[in-house]
Amino acid sequence: MTEDEKYMQLALHEAQKAAERDEVPVGCVIVADGQIVGRGHNLTECLQDVTAHAEMQALTAAAQTLGGKYLTGCTLYVTLEPCVMCAGALGWAQLSRLVYGAPDPKRGYTRFAPDALHPKCVVTAGVMEEECKNLIQTYFAKKR
Repeated sequence: MTEDEKYMQLALHEAQKAAERDEVPVGCVIVADGQIVGRGHNLTECLQDVTAHAEMQALTAAAQTLGGKYLTGCTLYVTLEPCVMCAGALGWAQLSRLVYGAPDPKRGYTRFAPDALHPKCVVTAGVMEEECKNLIQTYFAKKR
């Protein structure tokens, strides 16, 4: 198992927490120097807040842990490609690296705002893509 897969597995665990709360199962962890500094999962239904995405929850947690708003030197692992809102927030936070599992062709940032991330941010897509995609598809299949 690669390091990216190890942390994506933890993001999937966060996504499972969201699924257990009947939230869209997206999970996220932020890593700095081999340590998890933030984690989150979707809480939009629970909090009745459209901005309560997994990435936003993890960003807030990481900022509190690190004592600052910038995530230079950090890697964010998320099970689904970030939306435009989250990509913009990651750009403002100056995130160094983004790793995501499944693409989001309907609402992902690469469709609407491919330049939203910080120019120095390195992106790795498709890590454990099948597992991430299956979790989302299973959730929506139950809803329909």
